[in-house]
Amino acid sequence: MANQDTAFGLRPIGLNGAGANTTGTTTYEIAAANTNAIYQNSPVIPLTTGFIDIVGNANGGTVPFLGVLIGVEYVDSSTKKPVWKNYWPGANNVSVDTNYPVKAFVTDNPMQLYMVSADTSVTNRATAYADVFKNCSLATATSGSTATGRSTAQLDISTAATTATLAMRIVGVSDNVANNDWAAAGVNFIVRFNFHYNSPASTSTSQTTADSTAI
Repeated sequence: MANQDTAFGLRPIGLNGAGANTTGTTTYEIAAANTNAIYQNSPVIPLTTGFIDIVGNANGGTVPFLGVLIGVEYVDSSTKKPVWKNYWPGANNVSVDTNYPVKAFVTDNPMQLYMVSADTSVTNRATAYADVFKNCSLATATSGSTATGRSTAQLDISTAATTATLAMRIVGVSDNVANNDWAAAGVNFIVRFNFHYNSPASTSTSQTTADSTAI
């Protein structure tokens, strides 16, 4: 039986150490002229302009993750009414009144745990659990659906290794029975960020106005 839900980005599920998951967010801003779509459950990074943006789509970036986007709020310039969406569609898709900020709600706790699906089969339960405590890259972090507003990012499970520079740390395998077909893509893993902008252990303070290599 194929797995039920195979691509949904990085879904917040709790805090490391079994801390209470309050789904708390911090409010940041997206530049009104930003044409990049930022889908719900997509990782974002800080910019030197004071805004946030979606990460790039390649391995080996230099800007640590700030967190994951949950939703946005802005004022539409045509209706002059507030709009709430679970994703930022980009300035080409919406008309934003520049007198009002584009508010972005981000889960930015360095101890946040996420559930993410594997992009390919893990063969069996033993091989899935053999990847726990390994580091891993994302197959993509920028893709998503305008119909649902959700990210379609997945874990590139083939990259699971002890390589210290990979973006994600696998800390467990989900027991979700709807997604435990080991022979199919979409098995859910529990991960955290290896490099977080708000982490006291982070030695990187670099930012960029356009980061194409941040996964």
